[in-house]
Amino acid sequence: MTAYNDNPAPLLLAMYRRLAGTGEAGREPWNPALAVDIAGFRRYRGDWVGAVVTPWFLRLFVLPGGGELWRAVAPGERLLLEFPAGQLEFVADATPGAEVPACLYCPLLESVSPIASQEAALELAMNAFTTLFSPPPAAASAAATTAERPDPPPATDRRGFFRRLAGRA
Repeated sequence: MTAYNDNPAPLLLAMYRRLAGTGEAGREPWNPALAVDIAGFRRYRGDWVGAVVTPWFLRLFVLPGGGELWRAVAPGERLLLEFPAGQLEFVADATPGAEVPACLYCPLLESVSPIASQEAALELAMNAFTTLFSPPPAAASAAATTAERPDPPPATDRRGFFRRLAGRA
C-alpha cells in the first residue's frame, strides 16, 4: 500500500459518501439522522489518524503515511496500536479499487441508532479523537510531578478508553 503524503480524509469522505449514495452500505443498521463526515484527521507517528461518522458506523481510522503505526495485514486481522491514551485494537480492512483501498479501523459504537443528530455524532467522534491523544489522568499527573521521563502510559483496553471518553476514568 502506498503511503499518503497529503491528508487522505477527502478520499475517505468521498468513498463513504459514494457508498451511502449507492446503498452499498445497507448491511448495517442505518440512522437517517446521520450523514457521512470527518471529525478530525491528522498525522501521528508518521501515519494518518482520524474519526469518521456515517449513517451506519462511527470509527477511528489509521491510514498509511509512511510512519510507525501502519501495518499491511490481511483483512480481518486485529492489531494493538499504541496511542497516548493507551493501546487500542484496530481491524484491517481492504476494498481493492476503492478510493481508500486499505485501512485499519476501531469501532467506537456497536450501533449508531441511538445517536439523535449529526451534531451529536460529530461531538462524540471528536471527543473520541481528542481522548485518543490524551494520556490517562494518572499518567498525566505523574508526568507533571516528576522531572524524569515517565513510564509509558498503562495499556488501556477498549472498555477503559470508553470509560475515559464518558468521563468515568
